Amino acid sequence: MARIPVLKTYKIFIGGQFPRTESGRYYPLCNAAGRTIANVCLSSRKDVRNAVVAARGAFADWSARAAFNRGQILYRMAEMLETRRAQFVEELNQQGITQKAASDEVSASVDRWVHYAGWCDKYQALFGTVNPVASSHFNFSVPEPTGVVGIFAPEESGLLGLVSLLAPALAGGNTVVAVASESKPLCAVTLAEVMHASDTPAGVVNILTGKRSELLPHLTAHMDVNAVVFGGHNTKEWQEIQALAPGNVKRVVQQWNKNWNDSAAQSPYHILDTQEIKTTWHPIERITPSGSKY
Repeated sequence: MARIPVLKTYKIFIGGQFPRTESGRYYPLCNAAGRTIANVCLSSRKDVRNAVVAARGAFADWSARAAFNRGQILYRMAEMLETRRAQFVEELNQQGITQKAASDEVSASVDRWVHYAGWCDKYQALFGTVNPVASSHFNFSVPEPTGVVGIFAPEESGLLGLVSLLAPALAGGNTVVAVASESKPLCAVTLAEVMHASDTPAGVVNILTGKRSELLPHLTAHMDVNAVVFGGHNTKEWQEIQALAPGNVKRVVQQWNKNWNDSAAQSPYHILDTQEIKTTWHPIERITPSGSKY
């Protein structure tokens, strides 16, 4: 009798843990030949709420960390991804990517983490300013993280597209709730395992799998999500995001029709996409010739 293989059930990632979906549902993921290769959780509305709660709870610590420390953690993700590249290549290959294309995608993903790790302690110098004012004040404008960012990963890129949206949001001090590609979800959950082992604080990254059509309205309309980054191609989904996001004046960012392997897909300006500009006025103490202060 032929042996029946034990398929892995890819769980979701919330608050640094790997729970099964609250709904108890899953869907079988099949390869091009129609053979089931894994079981994948179908996340629910409650999973979205739990993920947002975890992200909000982690925001204060993550955003207050030294930029250099955030860079160290992102670089550690690159190191861990490099050491597990064979697993990622195999998963991409199982999901219909050729061996060479899968290897190139993993290499580009490692390089993208390194790229944004280097920008963690530099982007504020690039985008911050000292503004001229006609009064006795210093006036500074500096970028600060917007808060909890909802990310909808591109459907066609199971790893590199997700990394390209995650890395700039994390580099800027935001916490994230990401919805993985529905047809290529395996690398997203394996990436969560990498983060779990790379000093990423619990709740900073939360990854959900399942049907985007079910999860999109709940994540986009959530009143404790501050921004949404959309990496899909579906015009109807983008219109739905635009309709739901104004409920709490969310920032919406559209990142589609991209060649994720192109170096143009990485830029410090993508960090700025999920930043708010804070302007501070500071009085200047002056001393007159007579010695009095004003």
